[in-house]
Amino acid sequence: MPPITITQLTNVFEYGLKRDYIAWNEMGLSIKLAAIASEDQSFPDHGGFDWDAIEKSVRPKKRGKKTRIPLGGGASTITQQTAKNVFLWQGGTVSKYIRKVPELYFTKMIEWVWGKQRILEVYLNIIEMGPGIFGVQAAAKYYFNKDARALTRSEAAMIIACLPNPKKFTVKPISRRVSWRYPQILRQMNNIESDEDVKALIQ
Repeated sequence: MPPITITQLTNVFEYGLKRDYIAWNEMGLSIKLAAIASEDQSFPDHGGFDWDAIEKSVRPKKRGKKTRIPLGGGASTITQQTAKNVFLWQGGTVSKYIRKVPELYFTKMIEWVWGKQRILEVYLNIIEMGPGIFGVQAAAKYYFNKDARALTRSEAAMIIACLPNPKKFTVKPISRRVSWRYPQILRQMNNIESDEDVKALIQ
């Protein structure tokens, strides 16, 4: 696990830093399932990039129709988000385009070297889940005063529902966005939990 990421470092002075890295078997099934259900339902199967989602996100819309995008709000996979958070930085429009080439490289590298379980473990340890709150253990302690492995399905869905803007979409007090979104995540958790690839991954 990285000692500190650029994103974490940029939060220290304004929000402090709450984090507690934990091992895969300390996370529990609910938060792993919630992350996949919300952010990247093709995660067990793709090679780092969800080309179908990318195509849909850039396809011109027909007049009067909306393009369907994943619950997470875009085509960025869990692998891409992990690569960006561990090796690169967050940023605005210009920064996003500068970041694209190294993001492609690091995304493929961690798929080859780490594998799916390690990627999801790192992702759930480093992702921001509130102002200055990084990782599922810190979020579980801060919001629900329990360990990540003890989170209920609803609690896990609430935490994941704060993405991609955890400073704005607050878990406690629960924001309108989180209140609206976490039941959708719960439904998707129910839909995908019987998938053999998902079950094999989150155990």
